[in-house]
Amino acid sequence: MSQLKRIATIVVLVCLTLTSVYQQPASGHRALPVDTYHRAWQLVHENYYDGSFNGKNWNDFEHKFDGQIKTPADAQKYIKVMLESLNDPYTRYLDPRAFQDENDAIDARIVGIGINLQQTKDLQRLVVTRTISGGPAELAGVRCRDEIVGIDGTAAVGMTPEQAADKIRGKAGIPVQLSLKAEGNVPVRTVNITRQEIVIHAVDAKMMPNNIGYINLSTFISNDASREFKAALSKLSRADGLIVDLRDNPGGLLSNALEISDMLLEGGAIVSTVSRHGRHTDIASGEPATHQPIVLLVDEESASASEILASALKDNGRAVLVGKSTYGKGLVQEINRLPGGAAIHITVSRYLTAAGADINKVGVIPDINEPDKDKQMKVALSCLKEKIASLKPVRTSNLSISR
Repeated sequence: MSQLKRIATIVVLVCLTLTSVYQQPASGHRALPVDTYHRAWQLVHENYYDGSFNGKNWNDFEHKFDGQIKTPADAQKYIKVMLESLNDPYTRYLDPRAFQDENDAIDARIVGIGINLQQTKDLQRLVVTRTISGGPAELAGVRCRDEIVGIDGTAAVGMTPEQAADKIRGKAGIPVQLSLKAEGNVPVRTVNITRQEIVIHAVDAKMMPNNIGYINLSTFISNDASREFKAALSKLSRADGLIVDLRDNPGGLLSNALEISDMLLEGGAIVSTVSRHGRHTDIASGEPATHQPIVLLVDEESASASEILASALKDNGRAVLVGKSTYGKGLVQEINRLPGGAAIHITVSRYLTAAGADINKVGVIPDINEPDKDKQMKVALSCLKEKIASLKPVRTSNLSISR
């Protein structure tokens, strides 16, 4: 992988992590709340991908709240007001606790109940998109597609995933109560789940019947994701073909998307990122870890880093995509630390697929559209078997030819 052109620890998701570009103040210096606000303003001023700041005069915000910022809570309040003016849901403030949670996710260890959440596009409902195998939530009966309607007695309607996470997270050993509604006309049920430390595994791999390898890649957030994926390829090296499942994968680190794409591509562009400072294209090294035929499973929850991998394999003709059009997040975030342990996510660039398409709010369109989740695997297996059969040499009988 040494020829891979650039590996940057930047986030591309609905689930975000970090590239720290802020240097802490010198020892003995305690930043004033107004300094924290000004630092946030400066970082956006220098790095935000849209030079027009979504039509806002960013200079108006530099000293707009100086006289009103007396405490850290004031700084947090007005940083949020400033960022919200951009009308960009991915450029946002993280308090110290949320920032620490993201660091824990990168380290693949968190304290919680083991679920991924997604807000519906009407911004009203919170839906569970994944439960960690063997985690507290799964053991308590929480299932994928459950809607969270209440947390410890507080209605969850209209909550963002971040607001819900803030209520759900807590110390290990302390329970949280969730009110859940399954799909269909069923009554709301209540479960009590005890928080615990969870080791996050990004990859699950197994051999299926007919010598087909299956890899479920559930997140790009962990620093271990690329290593786990490489181990899965090794485990399944004797398979005739691979199904890689990206359904319900909300994304994560751009570096993981680049490295995993490079493991699978036989050459060509992976992705281009476009910022205020220009355009950069990442190119595969041309030294793939496998030449096995691949079918990729995607759905409407496959987002960001998932879409980078899916589009790279599709555009380079390396894999067939089966499922539904993906989420449609074509923006890249960077996380920047602020004085006092808080941080802000800043959208620093948009990305274009290997073929030059902007998939933001559009998604990656699969080669074979199959909206029924229960049928997607069957379609993927059928497609992969055809690809495998087309690669096998045709046997002929021994014939004696006279001249």
